[in-house]
Amino acid sequence: MEDPFPAVLMPGEAEALVDSLKNFQLRDIGSHGWLRQHEFIEKLNMQAILNASAGHEQLLTELLVNNAKIPTLIEELITVAIWKQKIFPILCKLEDFNPKSTFPLYLVLRHEASIINLLETVFFHKEICESAEDTILDLIDYTHRKLTLLAAQSANGKIPFEQKLQPEDLANPSSMQELKKQAEMMEFEISLRALSVFRFITDMIESLPVSAVTRMLNTHNFPCLLVQLIEHCPWTYHEEGKLKKFENGSWYEVAHKDCMKMTKLDGQVWLALYNLLLSSECQRKYELNNFNKSQLLKLRAFLTDVLVDQFPNLLEMQKFLSHLAITDPAPPQKDLILEQVPEIWDQVVRKNSGKWQAIAKHQVNNMFSPSEEELKSQAYRWAKTYNLDVMEALIPDKPKCGMCGSEATKRCSRCRNEWYCKRECQVQHWRKHKKACNLIADTLKKLQEEVHVQATSLK
Repeated sequence: MEDPFPAVLMPGEAEALVDSLKNFQLRDIGSHGWLRQHEFIEKLNMQAILNASAGHEQLLTELLVNNAKIPTLIEELITVAIWKQKIFPILCKLEDFNPKSTFPLYLVLRHEASIINLLETVFFHKEICESAEDTILDLIDYTHRKLTLLAAQSANGKIPFEQKLQPEDLANPSSMQELKKQAEMMEFEISLRALSVFRFITDMIESLPVSAVTRMLNTHNFPCLLVQLIEHCPWTYHEEGKLKKFENGSWYEVAHKDCMKMTKLDGQVWLALYNLLLSSECQRKYELNNFNKSQLLKLRAFLTDVLVDQFPNLLEMQKFLSHLAITDPAPPQKDLILEQVPEIWDQVVRKNSGKWQAIAKHQVNNMFSPSEEELKSQAYRWAKTYNLDVMEALIPDKPKCGMCGSEATKRCSRCRNEWYCKRECQVQHWRKHKKACNLIADTLKKLQEEVHVQATSLK
């Protein structure tokens, strides 16, 4: 029988890694045990992507659900986000902290991206969302923080456009400053991943706890926040008369004929809005006061015929907004309930309040000033995780055509994960393979570039 885990992990390995996932204290971020878990999460992240491309998403999904690890991942996500907000700025200001390499710090900054990537890949499934249980409120708060910052940066023209780091940037004395620039770009991409995760949450709106719906609509007013994202469109900008858009991990120049084409990120915002505004549960609970109504009516200017042709469901939103413009909606129903509140962020901050400086110094002395041998070992392990040669060694001797199942000799040159017996099969299969191909190829390319930059700085 064909192995359903095609690339990074054998089924038993994946189960062992998932079972080993645990929460770390803020003080222990960067420790040996924490770095090992970071490596595990990276491997699980890649495995999730490759499973999705092979149509075996349920395998890793079941492991995460059955072992109750989605709350663990959400807590780790929030803890490292707090580290970035509270500890990283202190490290950047320490005058006596001049590390030989920023690689250990880079791994910590990378950790948040790794977890949100994994959650984005698996949150498409209803059982994953349900298994989050009470931590879904913490995840909703997390996405709100990310999207609020994204909207604010875009409105102020502070989106980090196309920052490229060279190997020498991380090896010279100003490497901490360069790492800060890299962190800004990473934060931008994390926010876009958070947008996708939030959209998947809205897909499950009928299954969410009452407190989660209330938090999205009235505590955080996500509908108006999403309107701001459509207005300012952070993943689009103009430079010297040329339109550029961000998609699949990089900026690209848009051909004139494609200027009105909806991107995946545009689609995520519109889908989230559609789920929130057209859901009967949300219409019953959302407070359509004068401010909210005026904000939502701004959407009418963006709902062009070209957009509706690409996403026909938006015709329902057009009708909803037309009706909203000429009516005064009834006040929302306020159920008498005991509302749950998210706890992870507040608990971590409370526990470490007043200790930020001490934690930073502890980590400088014990985690972020490793020996040259330890640095090279870390870089080697990181590079090995995403070594295509290792992945190719796991492919069967006689691969099968992704279209017809015949013995294949030709491989997709872009993602190198799908095989075909002839060109005609590849063309026929492209429509089905395209999404997975883009995801795998862009992820591998980006990770290998980052590894090259970081590993070169150690030479």
